[in-house]
Amino acid sequence: ERGIACFPDRIEEFQHGVEQAVQDANTLGCKRLNCLSGVGLDTDDKRILRDTFVENLKFATSKLQESGINLLIEPINTKDIPGFYLCNTLQARSVIEEVGYDKLNLQYDIYHMQIMEGDLARTLEENLDIIGHIQIADNPGRHEPGTGEINYPFLFNFLDKLDYKGWVGCEYKPLDGTKEGLYW
Repeated sequence: ERGIACFPDRIEEFQHGVEQAVQDANTLGCKRLNCLSGVGLDTDDKRILRDTFVENLKFATSKLQESGINLLIEPINTKDIPGFYLCNTLQARSVIEEVGYDKLNLQYDIYHMQIMEGDLARTLEENLDIIGHIQIADNPGRHEPGTGEINYPFLFNFLDKLDYKGWVGCEYKPLDGTKEGLYW
């Protein structure tokens, strides 16, 4: 599954999962959790998906507040995962603003957003205030930086210019194996 946070028929399961995730994060000393919205149900009423997602995020953030854990939401491209509910930065910003919790942030995956919106530098700059984590992979193929179309030397320098202080995580499939995939 790709998350269940937007499923109106799985709210109780989501809440149980949040309680378990908080317990696990506290045990491990983890200060960030990613909440995936899920693949939208086969419905014409997208409002019910949004309302469920927002209410579930409010529940999750209330549980996380006690532990000082940040919650991240991550838009995913709908070409690799058709029907994924949360699929662009503007939608994520809108959800974050509606939930209204200062420790709810965007997990900005450069690979996914290159596919969905492009214009990466401008989008990073305009949304730096809500970005809590960045993930990288190149496009096409979700391989290591330098194997595709994304200009990573430029983006890394740009993040330095923006004074981004957060983490940049590597989430890619090495083209020729793990060891070779680290040479970039």
